[in-house]
Amino acid sequence: MTVRESSAASRAVQRVVSPGGIEAWLVEEHAIPLIAMEVAFLGGAAQDADGKAGTAALMAGLLDEGAGDLTGDQFQERLADRAIELHFNADRDSWHGALKTLTRHADEAFDLFRLALTRPRFDPDAVERVREQILAGLRHEAKDPDSLANRAFFTEACAGHPYAHPVRGTIESLGAVSRDDVTALHRRGFSRGNLYVAVVGAIDAATLGKRLDQLFSDLPAEAGLAPVSPLTLGNLGKHAIVDLDVPQSVVRFGLPGLARQDPDYMAGYIANHILGGGTFTSRLFQEVREKRGLAYSVWTSLHPLRQCPLFMGGTATKNERAGEALDVIKGEIARLVKDGASEEEFAKAKQFLIGSYALHFDTSTKIARQLVHIAIDGLGIDYIDRRNALVGAVSMEDLRRAAQRLFGGGDPLVVVAGRPIGL
Repeated sequence: MTVRESSAASRAVQRVVSPGGIEAWLVEEHAIPLIAMEVAFLGGAAQDADGKAGTAALMAGLLDEGAGDLTGDQFQERLADRAIELHFNADRDSWHGALKTLTRHADEAFDLFRLALTRPRFDPDAVERVREQILAGLRHEAKDPDSLANRAFFTEACAGHPYAHPVRGTIESLGAVSRDDVTALHRRGFSRGNLYVAVVGAIDAATLGKRLDQLFSDLPAEAGLAPVSPLTLGNLGKHAIVDLDVPQSVVRFGLPGLARQDPDYMAGYIANHILGGGTFTSRLFQEVREKRGLAYSVWTSLHPLRQCPLFMGGTATKNERAGEALDVIKGEIARLVKDGASEEEFAKAKQFLIGSYALHFDTSTKIARQLVHIAIDGLGIDYIDRRNALVGAVSMEDLRRAAQRLFGGGDPLVVVAGRPIGL
């Protein structure tokens, strides 16, 4: 096993390579007898077959519902008896698993994690139980304006692409998913070749190296993932309405974004903060809520999906003021492109983004999760140490260029759930 520290500036994060060649990033901390592990497998809901959206989410929900020789009840009892926390979920690009355990229960915790990842049972009764849990949520979402607006946004933005499918599927598509579909997706989706691991807590590198082989050596070397093609957000300029008899319209809008590896990403991140990502200080919050009282909240964010990075925002307002709210939002986007940001806005945005970064790392679980995302994005093991300097290095010219790239490409796609007036 080899252990290499990335640099003098990032000695806290170690790269650990097991005897079997499995890599993990480790933050060793023995002050509290606790271990947190986050794993991710590339793939996710983008691997769902046509007509069977929700397979990836159903599979993730079943991983702790019995594994190896343990039924679902027995597996959950083992977790509860040792206060072991184990969770799995799927997003559009990946599956994630999170483990947290006291060190005195590490042997059992890692063994249960191993079984869940490598030998899930997918018992028929568990499949139906978890399916029904997801379906209950989908039935609720069928009446929820926020859920309907989000779903319709991705349908319009990513038409004809796997990203268009809801991560948890639809009532119809989830009903079409069989146990064999779930088993086949697990078989081709989980491997050592698409695996990312981060660990934080009271475990040393040598011990972790042995644990990695125990956990993952039974997985196949490579995954059998279906290729997912690149996509540029579509239907720009379109206004799509989801008719819903509610007093408020829920608005979603979007434009093509910036890939996480794009040299302008950090400048775009600052531009987004100034526009709508800074909550109480953002331009949209001031113009839409504070000055005009059009909405309680308004937000924007960058979503660097692997094959379709996008810029997305949203608000909710009275039906009769939906057109006015959207005009204000479009006006502020255009103003940022035309005039840029003031020196004061720029300085305050950078100051906030630098000062608040540490809040992403205030628990062991958060640290492990952040490290996995950094690894997936290919930012480097020393990114945590470099990140604030990258924010500080963004110039006003960088900001103008990124804002032009993000917001200067035409009218956004707009999706509204409700009965808006003035659109």
